[in-house]
Amino acid sequence: MSDTFNNKLSAYVNGLDAQGLRRRLRTVGQTRNGHTQFKGRDIINFSSNNYMGLAQHPVLIERACQWAQNWGTGSMASRLVCGTMELHEQVEDRLIEAKGGEAALIFNSGFQGNSAILSALFDKDILGTEPLVFCDRLNHASMHHGLKAAGVRQIRYRHNDLNHLEELLQKHEGKPGDRFILSESVFSMDGDQSDVDALIALADRYGAQLYLDEAHATGVLGQRGFGLCAGKNVAFKMGTFSKALGGFGAYLVCSKAVKDYLVNRCTGFIYSTSLPPAVLGAMDAALELVPSMDETRRCLLKNAQKVRDSFIESGFDVGGSTTQITPLIVGEEDHTLEMAKALEDAGILGIAIRPPTVPRGTSRIRFALSAAHSNEDINKLRDVVRSFAR
Repeated sequence: MSDTFNNKLSAYVNGLDAQGLRRRLRTVGQTRNGHTQFKGRDIINFSSNNYMGLAQHPVLIERACQWAQNWGTGSMASRLVCGTMELHEQVEDRLIEAKGGEAALIFNSGFQGNSAILSALFDKDILGTEPLVFCDRLNHASMHHGLKAAGVRQIRYRHNDLNHLEELLQKHEGKPGDRFILSESVFSMDGDQSDVDALIALADRYGAQLYLDEAHATGVLGQRGFGLCAGKNVAFKMGTFSKALGGFGAYLVCSKAVKDYLVNRCTGFIYSTSLPPAVLGAMDAALELVPSMDETRRCLLKNAQKVRDSFIESGFDVGGSTTQITPLIVGEEDHTLEMAKALEDAGILGIAIRPPTVPRGTSRIRFALSAAHSNEDINKLRDVVRSFAR
């Protein structure tokens, strides 16, 4: 590799450093009961997406081990070659029952799922004309990536502003093209919820199909904990196993026609080796456990409300959060990094989130609560943040 090439890349990264936007990998040790070994210390981890504490649950671990023992460590091929096992279909059947729908398809990750699904669905050659795709402006990067790969122009509406969405739908009435509305049900950086019932009503009124990313709702909210669109008339119900469900992978619940199309057209699915037995075992166990965890969900959301109330009383901005995700919006990148360092010094892992992940001027500490956190952990977080206000 040439020095000139390396120098160009280094110049870019150094430019990020000067703006307070450089990212660095951080190495952690084991996590137990909401605490992580970090730099030789035990630190309370308020940055993971392990919302229901399932990542270390003995039932998930046991089933992952059982399925690996019985089926091996790898799936050996893509699903279309010889990588579709009975295990994949068992998990997909559980998803259909959990979310409500005709068919389900597992993907290897949330980013791969959204990127591959959307680029396949919005193929202008298949649809006959460019679709009209209405997007919440704060949708996850994987959605934007999938639409860019499809060559589709986004019609963006202001975040969670359904009046603006309806104005745009009205403006484009009569134009050719299939209509789609894309949103998250819980937004990963703000912790606020979309109004799923209102989105369904708008989709029905304007002849659009609704695509909802449930990555941060599945396991925590909705019918039996299976998300805000579980059991509802939503054409595309996407989500992940890597957050509240404690494992890895992603899914789409959809019509049989959509599944058949994706199996034949979705390159991210067609050319990827399928998920291995151990991962599928953890998926299966999580889907079995989640409906029985109502009390855990109530406790998690109650603790989240206590944290939000405490932050607000201390004069901090938490945006529109109503879930287990509570941002402490600081603003400037350097100040946010300083606060993350102060939290670390106090024994709390709270990661600074900066542009381009969030809009410029809204850098924040993203706190994510877990059912694994004790009351003592919650109280320490509140006390430390109060001390910053003083």
